[in-house]
Amino acid sequence: METLSTARAHGGTQGLYRHASTATGTDMDFAVYVPDHSPGARLPVVTYLSGLTCTPANVVEKGEYRAACAALGLIFVAPDTSPRGPGVPDDPAGAYDFGLGAGFYLDATEAPYRGPYAMRRYIAEELPALIASAFPADATRQSIMGHSMGGHGALTLALAAPGRYRAVSAFAPIVAPSRVPWGEKAFTGYLGLDRAAWRRHDAVAMIEDGARLPALLVDQGDADPFLAEQLRPELLRQACAAAGIDLTLRLQPGYDHSYYFISTFMPDHLRWHAARLAD
Repeated sequence: METLSTARAHGGTQGLYRHASTATGTDMDFAVYVPDHSPGARLPVVTYLSGLTCTPANVVEKGEYRAACAALGLIFVAPDTSPRGPGVPDDPAGAYDFGLGAGFYLDATEAPYRGPYAMRRYIAEELPALIASAFPADATRQSIMGHSMGGHGALTLALAAPGRYRAVSAFAPIVAPSRVPWGEKAFTGYLGLDRAAWRRHDAVAMIEDGARLPALLVDQGDADPFLAEQLRPELLRQACAAAGIDLTLRLQPGYDHSYYFISTFMPDHLRWHAARLAD
């Protein structure tokens, strides 16, 4: 693991790191904030998954999470959204919603994306092991959250591994990617045309097929330009109601899809996580 930079912030250390990933076969960058703590202490970990086009820099620079993490004693991990580097295939037309910056937190099965686009395995297995070995992280106290495409990733990774994450939340998640243009494009490219295979990567479909979580917190801006066509939170509300999942879905008036929205409600989400990560 290579340390690219560190800086003091809110009584803790914000770092940016790089390592050679065995899951993707590429170098992967990730950010970690560690609050000051007693010698020998092991701290709970919140993993934050970013949305389309993002790198770890977006949340590091705009997410405004450090003060809350310092007060609550949380390690905050922000991985990248896709593999990158020479030879990593991108969208043939260079579109923003597929390929580089748009890995959709799944393991691709279709050429030429199969291999490097192993983001589910990277987030669920490789990165947590690295964090536990290199930082004062308590591997038994993990939670996950995300924004947009990252909200999709947080929901589906948690639904696929019940009990793994003590808390799950999302900002403006893509809840039913099989039914919206962003997801249909991504799933066709990464997973092929078999829609039955798509259901294992679609939060609403997973809940319909029996996956469960004890509780979810979701914030959504009602001025989000992607609300009606791409996000469709009403489908998550319906699925959770039918499954008996305790969903707190807050439609926030006047807020859009940006980090102004995320940073406003980030402390609420971190308090939600901290309460469930307590010993």
